[in-house]
Amino acid sequence: MMSALRFHIIIAVMAIVFIRAVLIPCPVSASEMDKGDKLLAANAAGVLVITGWGIANWDYGQNRPRTTREGWFGQDTDHGGADKLGHAYTTYVLSHGMSHLCSTWGYSESEAALYGSLSAFGLMGFMEVGDSFSSFGFSHEDFLMNTVGAGVGYLTLRFPQVSEKLDFRVEYTPSFDEPDLLTDYENMKFLAALKLSGFRRFRTGYAQYLEFHLGYYTRGYDGTGVNPRRYLYGGIGINLSRIFQKGGYSKTSTILRYIQIPHTDIQFRSSPL
Repeated sequence: MMSALRFHIIIAVMAIVFIRAVLIPCPVSASEMDKGDKLLAANAAGVLVITGWGIANWDYGQNRPRTTREGWFGQDTDHGGADKLGHAYTTYVLSHGMSHLCSTWGYSESEAALYGSLSAFGLMGFMEVGDSFSSFGFSHEDFLMNTVGAGVGYLTLRFPQVSEKLDFRVEYTPSFDEPDLLTDYENMKFLAALKLSGFRRFRTGYAQYLEFHLGYYTRGYDGTGVNPRRYLYGGIGINLSRIFQKGGYSKTSTILRYIQIPHTDIQFRSSPL
């Protein structure tokens, strides 16, 4: 009964927020809001989205709050550590996205980096609190990886010379049989890409389009009965972001700093760990 009550309370809160935000006219337009109000509204919207997705896919509100110890990258963990890299990567990307919004609202470069990273950390922290009311539980390991992702996001924003040389990406080949794409670790690979274009001596010529990869992924953790396996891999790839940047497609170039297109690199995989 208590879990059902929590579920209905969350639904009611979401309904109230929706009615207030959408159905009741707001006396101040978005263009008239100051940058602090816009940042607050963006974070509130993020909380609403996380809550709705959590109810739909992660059984938020169905359990009493609890904590759990999930482990790190061991073979006997639920996802072999792929979920931990997923938390770090998501927080990293979210910090860059929120920082970009802050920049468009008039925050300075340093302020945007700070507030964007703190917003990402806060939103992912809220997600972990939501997990505490589900079958997952609040994971200390996930929380720490969120912290890592926010920290790396901040450092790469404050020191562009780092982000010019390093990208952190996910490679995803969807199978379309998993309803929750955000946790489809069976079809993901996480990697760091060292880009030669970030080094002065390689900024001209064909070498600027090359990059070196170091990645990690797991397979067989989806409950299909296949033995779980963990892999490290190295690779040589084509810097698609650089190609599109040179072609004048800046938005596509930016997206490709966070996504690795499958089959655009040569990978050298380790034996199962």
